[in-house]
Amino acid sequence: MKLLITYDVSTVSPGGQRRLRRVARACQDYGQRVQKSVFECVLGPTEWVLLRQRLLDEADLHEDSIRVYFLDAGVQVEHHGVNEPLDLQGPLVI
Repeated sequence: MKLLITYDVSTVSPGGQRRLRRVARACQDYGQRVQKSVFECVLGPTEWVLLRQRLLDEADLHEDSIRVYFLDAGVQVEHHGVNEPLDLQGPLVI
């Protein structure tokens, strides 16, 4: 499966820099960095399960955000952490 993984790790807390390095390293172990916090990965199901668990273990989901876009599955996005995604298909209230 082809994945685009993005993350935003808060570095204001003392452990933030450490988490940022560990999340980046996990992505780097499985894919190619295309921007500072964006990785492209081509993984099998087992590799995806391992990477997903590693990312969830490293991130603080009360402070950080991880989004995974499944590129070969139509429009499928998996989100973990803060900043819940907007429903672009829902009503727009101004």
